Amino acid sequence: MIGSTRQVRVFVHRESVDMRKQFDALSALVSTALGCDLLCGDIFLFVGKTRRRAKALYWDGTGLCLFAKRLEKGRFVAPWDRQGLGALQWTMSELSLFFEGSELVGRVRLSPEPYRQGERRVRFA
Repeated sequence: MIGSTRQVRVFVHRESVDMRKQFDALSALVSTALGCDLLCGDIFLFVGKTRRRAKALYWDGTGLCLFAKRLEKGRFVAPWDRQGLGALQWTMSELSLFFEGSELVGRVRLSPEPYRQGERRVRFA
């Protein structure tokens, strides 16, 4: 089971990935292309060129987990269509919507920023 707290970050690789890649090749992408530590407990998401397949890789504390999903109808959101450089960062809610095939993911911020103790927030009347 993928962790369900907001503490878990989701990093989305912006380029299409060959969905034949497994643990080792995807792990290499996490460190080289995303510049992240694979063993930090975050989730790393990869989408195939046709956008019908996606894989999520994460370390659960005892080993690497690889989850794959293939859509029979429709397509996943294309992360390479989003502006910017580097990995996209999503929340667990956005990841869940992505796996359901929602087209809103990545277009608008669907979740508020995580609360960080000690930060001062500006309130509007």
